[in-house]
Amino acid sequence: MPLRFPFVFAAAAILAGFSIQPAIALAKAPSLDDAAGRYDIDGSSQINFSVGQVGGGGISGKFGKFSGTFQLDGQDIGRSVVEFALFPETVQTGEPRIENFLRSSAVFDTANHPKITFRSTKITQTGDDTAEIEGNLTAKGTTRTEHFEAKLTKWNRRVISFHIQGGVYRTRYDMSVGIPIYSNIVQFDMTVNGQKH
Repeated sequence: MPLRFPFVFAAAAILAGFSIQPAIALAKAPSLDDAAGRYDIDGSSQINFSVGQVGGGGISGKFGKFSGTFQLDGQDIGRSVVEFALFPETVQTGEPRIENFLRSSAVFDTANHPKITFRSTKITQTGDDTAEIEGNLTAKGTTRTEHFEAKLTKWNRRVISFHIQGGVYRTRYDMSVGIPIYSNIVQFDMTVNGQKH
């Protein structure tokens, strides 16, 4: 029975620019042999985040620029690799005042740290179409191990899509401003589309 394929992120992880053909709804996960190869993360992907606030509300937004690739190993999902980068200067919340604050030294410090990166170190299949991705996230000059959950959502042999979620403690990256009014956890909710080479 062929091994079924989960995700492989990232983190980000994140870019490109092509027109996705209508993706066929996933009936069942492809085999690793079918899905194996190198994929570029497309610009149609969505990298969304939110930070909760005491009493409700909070901050939510997305990143407009990102790039990345994932290499799926046809024999062993554990040998697959996800590389991802996002550019915090492109943060979008719909409110310029908040966006400027997020770019400041109190949060992303984009003047000195223009890029946030993720590279997987371990990918573990957790179901026919799910996986846990562990890797090194680097932000503001600090690198920590983080975990994300991924679910395969679409597949048509050239285009593959995943829904990826995870929470990151921002104090680990010198972004503690606003705690405890604002949550320490940044929740990521991402749709990652990849085009096969």
